[in-house]
Amino acid sequence: MRGAAVAGVGLLTGWGEGAAALPADARAAARGRRVVTLARPALAGERFRRATRECLLGVAAVEALLRDAGLARATLRGSDTALLYVTAGGYGASNVEFAAGETGTGGALHFPYTAPSAVPGEVAIEFGLTGAYSILIGGATATLDALWQAARLLAAGRSRRALVLAVETFAECEALWTRARWLAGRPLVETAACALLVSSDAATSLQPSRAPAELEALARARGGEALAAGPLVALALARAAGRAGVLTLTGEWRGRRAGLALEAH
Repeated sequence: MRGAAVAGVGLLTGWGEGAAALPADARAAARGRRVVTLARPALAGERFRRATRECLLGVAAVEALLRDAGLARATLRGSDTALLYVTAGGYGASNVEFAAGETGTGGALHFPYTAPSAVPGEVAIEFGLTGAYSILIGGATATLDALWQAARLLAAGRSRRALVLAVETFAECEALWTRARWLAGRPLVETAACALLVSSDAATSLQPSRAPAELEALARARGGEALAAGPLVALALARAAGRAGVLTLTGEWRGRRAGLALEAH
């Protein structure tokens, strides 16, 4: 199948913006912290006043992508841009806030944001995206699936470009993640990342994988545990290192391990 190539990656983590902000050893840099948090972005506009932190992080990740790729906002607008959103637990924070409520009686204000669709919805509105749209719930393998689906959309001519966005926040649900510590490594690093895919003659393939590839191991060592955002952290590291050609991305979630071959410009 005619495939896709990565033309840009925006990366925001609890360590800072971009791959250059990642420490050499995330576990050591965390200094015992279970969660490395990512601050609420200060985005201008009345529309964002009540938006949740994860929604703002999604918008900020796309803005970081535009900076990385040197593109104008107008490039993304319209029906030619697909949006595929992935998260394992990014909607947990809004559900906690809704359950607790601002006054302890239940927060109707937060109810519209309890669905996973809140983040990509805000992103689509902000950037005028009206193309193909998909939401995948899961960890790293769900992101590999999203990258694969994006490649299929491009190959079929249904989209000219595709955004694969992942947002993971943990602070509001830290107690839950602590109890479910077998599901994820440490430290948990809040991450918002977005990759831009364009059509390519290089084949894109998705297959089972038996072991972590080099980029997966590097992303975890330097970035920490980012769940669904992990493969995009790996792409950001590869891009920062100037790696071009076909890259091998791998990931695992709840017993399933997969690998994706994807070109990078």
